[in-house]
Amino acid sequence: MGTAQQSERHLGSKGLLSLVSAALLTFAASAAFVGGTVPASADPIEQCTATTGAIVAVDFGPFGGKVEKGCDTTPTTGYELLQTAGFTMEGTVHDGPAFICRIGKGTGTQFPTPDKEPCVLTPQASAYWSYWTASPGQRKWSYSQQGAMARNPKPGDVEAWVYGGTDVEGTKGKPSFSPDDVRGFTTPDPTVPTAPPKVPAGRVDVPATTRWVTGTLTDGERVVDEGSTTPNHFLSTEAVFALAAADRKSPVARKIADFLATPAQTDAYAYPAGKDGIPDATAAARLALVAEATGKDPRAFGGHDLLGDLVKYACPRDIGDGETVEGCFTKGDFRTTGQADAQAMAVIALVNAGMTPPPGSVARLTVLQCEDGGFTSILIRPGSPGCESEAGATGLITLALERAGGHEAVLQKARNYLKRSQLATGAWPSVYYETTGNPAATGWAAQALRALGDEAFADAGVSWLSKHQLPTGGFGFAEDDTDSRLYPTATAALAGAGHDLVSLTAKPAEPPTPTTPPTPTTPPAGEGPDLKKGAAYLTAPSRLVQGRFYESQPGTGFADYGLTIDGAYALAATGGDNAALRNIVDFMDKGGKDGQKRGIHDWTLVGTKYANGGSIGKAAVLAQAVGRDPRNFGGQDLIAALAKITCQAKTPTVQECAAKGNYAYATSVFKQSLGVMAQLRAGEKAAAAEPVAYLKSLQTPSGAWVSLIGEPSGPEVDSTAMAAMTVDLLPDADSQAAVDKALAWLATQQKEDGGFPGASGNSVNSAALAIQGLSLDAPKYGSQIAKARKFLASQQNGDGGFNVAKGGQTGSDLRASTQAVGGATGVSFGTLTRDLTGTTPEPVPSTSGGTSGGTSGGSGSPVIVTPGENGGGTGSSGGSGSGGGSLASTGAQVGALAAAALVLTLGGWGLTRAAKRRRRTGAGA
Repeated sequence: MGTAQQSERHLGSKGLLSLVSAALLTFAASAAFVGGTVPASADPIEQCTATTGAIVAVDFGPFGGKVEKGCDTTPTTGYELLQTAGFTMEGTVHDGPAFICRIGKGTGTQFPTPDKEPCVLTPQASAYWSYWTASPGQRKWSYSQQGAMARNPKPGDVEAWVYGGTDVEGTKGKPSFSPDDVRGFTTPDPTVPTAPPKVPAGRVDVPATTRWVTGTLTDGERVVDEGSTTPNHFLSTEAVFALAAADRKSPVARKIADFLATPAQTDAYAYPAGKDGIPDATAAARLALVAEATGKDPRAFGGHDLLGDLVKYACPRDIGDGETVEGCFTKGDFRTTGQADAQAMAVIALVNAGMTPPPGSVARLTVLQCEDGGFTSILIRPGSPGCESEAGATGLITLALERAGGHEAVLQKARNYLKRSQLATGAWPSVYYETTGNPAATGWAAQALRALGDEAFADAGVSWLSKHQLPTGGFGFAEDDTDSRLYPTATAALAGAGHDLVSLTAKPAEPPTPTTPPTPTTPPAGEGPDLKKGAAYLTAPSRLVQGRFYESQPGTGFADYGLTIDGAYALAATGGDNAALRNIVDFMDKGGKDGQKRGIHDWTLVGTKYANGGSIGKAAVLAQAVGRDPRNFGGQDLIAALAKITCQAKTPTVQECAAKGNYAYATSVFKQSLGVMAQLRAGEKAAAAEPVAYLKSLQTPSGAWVSLIGEPSGPEVDSTAMAAMTVDLLPDADSQAAVDKALAWLATQQKEDGGFPGASGNSVNSAALAIQGLSLDAPKYGSQIAKARKFLASQQNGDGGFNVAKGGQTGSDLRASTQAVGGATGVSFGTLTRDLTGTTPEPVPSTSGGTSGGTSGGSGSPVIVTPGENGGGTGSSGGSGSGGGSLASTGAQVGALAAAALVLTLGGWGLTRAAKRRRRTGAGA
């Protein structure tokens, strides 16, 4: 027990090899073969179907021939498949027949001919026979990671041999024909079951499992393999998980944890290179989860900060990208990890402890998703071929991604894969091509589906587990294994108890106290607007569509994400409605779509060549303000995106990059400031250095900042206040002096009535931003702040909203109101923070035939859905609530022209025109 269990738990997994290594994998077996092969009598092609036999295709196109196919109804290897399908092969003198150098059809000529390739030495990668495979349901070819003598084709497989060149990763030189061309039929889209297999209910006897696990312990504190005297640390961690599944306060589990937490044992397991060396990431992650499951501190375990070391030794970049880092191949890997389970466990441990996983570590898991939606247990590199889905790996990685948040599309594919791959018995096989159940795989899959809300499918898996629980109380490695083993038993016990690894190791949640109202921000002293009424105006159902977003125009269902974030900023600043704020943030973060099926990143355009620094920064600051991870917000790493779109030089299209340090398409000081603010709040001071320098360069000698970037514009209150809030995050004397100059200039712009000039006149928006800016030095500018707040109060209407400007058209304007409510608090966007602890997600309201709000009326908005919530009916529309006049300068798009502006942007010149139009009407970044 123990060592054997560890070696068996990854059955079916394969290491990655280079192209030539793959071709030579079975060279040792070639001693049994000499010379060329004799053509065999091929099975009729029609006898090989989607469930019987395998088909191989050889492309003789480079030699003036065509693609020839053959069938073998009972292939044992890829080499035999070629031979039985009627082809002849010849190897090289140097490598033997294992490295196929020539192929012919029947008694025909073998290619390449001796005059072109002597087949003495190993052919170069620029001209050789490459080997490709596709399993049932796969529509794309994968470069085989095994040689033909080692690969065992499964029923329904198709294989191809192509002559030519490939790159090192096998991503080029693929067959010009598809797997379906070889099959002779089109692979249908796999259907996702809507109901689980019909199996009788069953329950795992968790107490029996606990008794068996306890009985395997030595001195009640550790697992020791038979015949050994040293502890098996890996299986000791498994024992903790199994026992804690039944009882989070299990004294036996805590005793094992105490043993593992002794410095000698922690060092022996997790620090084999020495207590000051690089930790074994698998061991460190497991011990961290043990600590979390038993109430210990993973940051002070066995004399080590396990989580700090995991972060410290994460791979900062890919191999070949700059200086080589020992043990690192791919950015985001935890060094020495080796397998996907450790990567996933490390992510779970970090997030459960409230720590942000290292850059790329969460996204690294998404690279392991195969074409069918499942995940492989091997830490393959991006773009690597040969991905084989495993239910166990899929379950564990799904748990990690679900815990980290975001990646909704990836999770949906994984959910569908698990549902499709569940056997009629309720079990899951260990790998996609097996037909019998596996206890460990079934345990992980059931845990994941229960965590995703698919209890019925999880229950069917538990039913199968209950039938394969052994009399001892444990579980075996396979369906027919009669010996209890700790590894599958722990996983099955978690599933059987209705838990999962995430919930087992997460800090027990404190019960919310809904009777205690949220603590609002205390506004500056003196007369000011009614912030409670203002917050109520912002969250009114007639404006905030189904409690999730504001529309660009009433009744369209087209979300104005910039305006919605402005509203969220205001709610975060006041603390007046944390539940509404939570709904908005969840909608954006968890893959919500508006009535036009657009999500937040259809607005930021992150990941596209039109990614907008201002929009990305704005979304990132919202995430930071409410405690979400900007490196994984809405499934995207916004901080990395900002670094990626930092301009290295001026581009011919000025609107794309006006200068070095400008963010792409950040065409205003407001947008540039939001990007810098997000990077600084994320601790990325080095990455923000050039954007900061560029932002500072836009400050005029007067202390003010100009408005636009890339074209002439004058100093402006809004941009100066925003830039000052951003630069104030830098503590150095030069930055603080720049802020002081900006505030002094702002004070000179105040009007007698307390207002400030803006594009719309005596502007509510500008006054609110000026309050935020001047509040950076409130003791010095207290009187100006008080006058400005009194001005805002004079512009508040009976419905709680605000006018656009004094002396302009009266009537509450939603854009001006978002800025006025938040700005009146004096809280800087750079330090804005709102704790949403104790709030819970609320379902999308269900109404029947709701009406469109705002001033325009309408027939109601399309239903919106946030994943994980139940929506229904036709919700009431938000509307802009526009009373006319100009728009607020906080990044919102302009009404019905939002979609048009995007089209103009794609034309290469729309951003400048849109920026000019917004500026002239008061709209900003």
